Amino acid sequence: MKLYEYAVIYNPLPTKDQQERGEIPKSELIVDVQRVLSNNDKESMMLAARSIPEKYTDKLDRVEIALRPF
Repeated sequence: MKLYEYAVIYNPLPTKDQQERGEIPKSELIVDVQRVLSNNDKESMMLAARSIPEKYTDKLDRVEIALRPF
């Protein structure tokens, strides 16, 4: 097994006001850095995906998983 770290980030869409001002909304860390032991990248990514809070399941196109092996 190999050690991995992951974090889950939410990248919100800009509001109408932000678009008019040319602003980019700040990304939000929704799952802090976690460490897991798994056999490969795919398994680690699946574990990370399971940790996404339920309130973001309808916004998965805006959710990003950052994964790194050791």
